Amino acid sequence: MRAAVLGSPIAHSLSPYLHRAAYQAMGLDGWSYEALECDEARLPGLLRELTPVRGQGQEDGDAWAGLSLTMPLKRAVLPLLDSVSELAVEVGGANTVVFRDGLRHGDNTDVYGIEQALAEAGVPAPRSATVLGGGATAASTLAALRNLGLFSTTLLVRDPARAGETVEVAERLGVALAVETFDKLDALTGVDLVVSTLPSGAADAFADRLARVPALFDVVYSPWPTRAAAAVQAAGGTVVGGFPMLLHQAARQVELMTGRTDVPVEAMRAAGEAEILRRAASRTD
Repeated sequence: MRAAVLGSPIAHSLSPYLHRAAYQAMGLDGWSYEALECDEARLPGLLRELTPVRGQGQEDGDAWAGLSLTMPLKRAVLPLLDSVSELAVEVGGANTVVFRDGLRHGDNTDVYGIEQALAEAGVPAPRSATVLGGGATAASTLAALRNLGLFSTTLLVRDPARAGETVEVAERLGVALAVETFDKLDALTGVDLVVSTLPSGAADAFADRLARVPALFDVVYSPWPTRAAAAVQAAGGTVVGGFPMLLHQAARQVELMTGRTDVPVEAMRAAGEAEILRRAASRTD
């Protein structure tokens, strides 16, 4: 069986290390997982090329079990699928494609990853939250917060006019969403939880202002800690990094693609942390 992660750029994805570690620990000797460079323009053609798919009568050794999707493909893949889970429809993005019965099924495991990362860090269900950024991860964050019982959130973005898709997600989720610009940050940090879905380095300028929040979830995992995370930690706050989210969403993907529930999360964690350390060491050599 074959699986892969698609995205652009994709060369530095940790997903192959996580999934391969799972396959090894689960005894799935015939399974492989690779990283494939793919942008939105190439996605339709690549999905057609990934044949045969499981369930069309071919031997499993030639079949595709599924795909992990990263940016910018999570939203672009939706119209290319045969079916989409209710959650993926709600958040407007699928980060997982499972091939079964000759069909392509889309799902979203990012929401699960966010929930598990917060739980693992001991962050209680927030009564208030502010989300930085308005992309696909922000949309999944709104769903995770809703599942934790929060139905009102503030979104901070550079340009509210570009947050339309995330506003639509909030409406589908039944979440009351206030959209503000980053210059309002000082007035919006008096919350239980701040979630930064910004790219690496983008939240550095806000580090001093974020230091006083009780809990920060920063989806960046490398380099770690970010300046914002370090500031919150130094002030005694709780910090959650992006790696636990990546780990748990990948574990759920393995479960969906293999059909097994005995997913070795700790083996995956060890493999991912080892690769992060190796990369950090290579940058300092």
